[in-house]
Amino acid sequence: MRIEHPIPPLYSADSKILILGSFPSVKSREVGFFYGHPQNRFWRVIAELFGSPIPHTIEEKSQLILNNQLALWDVIASCDITGSADSSISEVVPNDLSTILKNSKIEKIFVNGKTAEKYYDKYQKPLLNIEATCLPSTSAANASWNMERLKSAWQLILHGDF
Repeated sequence: MRIEHPIPPLYSADSKILILGSFPSVKSREVGFFYGHPQNRFWRVIAELFGSPIPHTIEEKSQLILNNQLALWDVIASCDITGSADSSISEVVPNDLSTILKNSKIEKIFVNGKTAEKYYDKYQKPLLNIEATCLPSTSAANASWNMERLKSAWQLILHGDF
């Protein structure tokens, strides 16, 4: 089924790090915000890395991202997808990242998982000529990565000396 990305990018003029997912899950599309499935560990990882309480509301999540000079969006603007299955993604139209890059201080791009990396490398990297660092997916489907391993890998976003 053809789906258009329903969530606008989250960034400010001060954002230095862009974190890109692949495409919002069914649950994220329902709640209208990034990483909306309660089993996704993204918000727990980010909160723990920055020493903040785990955010629950969209406002709290937005503030956690913006207060730490982060930006969030996804690689894909629209695609055919069945449910939330990354493996079913086809007919991809990429998001235009130029607005974020022009209106912020992005120094580094990270992708959340191998699917985001695959589509970033295919569609974004040739246009932007910017490497993205792949971090392990925070999805519950990535069960081989427990919270401690995720936090350890995701600490890369804390280092400003890229």
